[in-house]
Order: sequence, then structure tokens, then C-alpha cells
Amino acid sequence: MRFSESHEWVRKDERGSVVGITDHAQSELGEIVFIELPKVGDEIKAGDAVCVLESTKAAADIYTPVSGKILCVNEKLKENPSLINAKAEEGGWLFTIDMSDESEYEALLDASGYANQTT
Repeated sequence: MRFSESHEWVRKDERGSVVGITDHAQSELGEIVFIELPKVGDEIKAGDAVCVLESTKAAADIYTPVSGKILCVNEKLKENPSLINAKAEEGGWLFTIDMSDESEYEALLDASGYANQTT
């Protein structure tokens, strides 16, 4: 798992590269009440705003940490956006992407680098 400075994470698995927000980010936002997910098939570039999360505190743009094509979105979040609060780094994932540039993944923070940023 790798992390962006803007509190998104990306993890490679059998589905492709899975993207979400960190536990730290969800705790700062508060209770998530609505999510606008990207469209499957969209081509996006690292740093693009791809989702909007609305919480009881604020609305926040979510940026993709890597470039590629959206393969799938977490449909469960449309019915239950609070999954992000319960399991931000597991069941609360946002979308999967077919990553087009492996070097972007390698340039992201590892777990210890991200932990140093948030303390």
C-alpha cells in the first residue's frame, strides 16, 4: 500500500489498483453522508479530482494518486457511504484503476513515510 500527501491510498491486488482515503482522512472529515464516485471507463491523471465526499463537517475533493482508466467503483458506498468511516482502508475503498504508469506508484509514500507526515 502506498499513500499520497493528500491522504489517499493505493493498493495493488487481483482487481487492479484499488484506491481509497486513509483512516486519518476519514477521521478528519467526520461522518461521511454522501459520495460522488467517478465513472467507469474514465481516463484520469495522477492528481486529478475524481470523487467528492460530503460529511457532516465539510465537502472534500478526493484526488487520484495514480494515472489510468477507472475499472470499477465501490457501488456499496452509494447506499452506505459510512463504510468509509468504518473501514477506510478496507471495505471503504472508492474505485479500482488500471494504472498506466508504475513509476507514479513507486513515487508515493510508504506506510512509515505517511505516518511521519500525519504525526
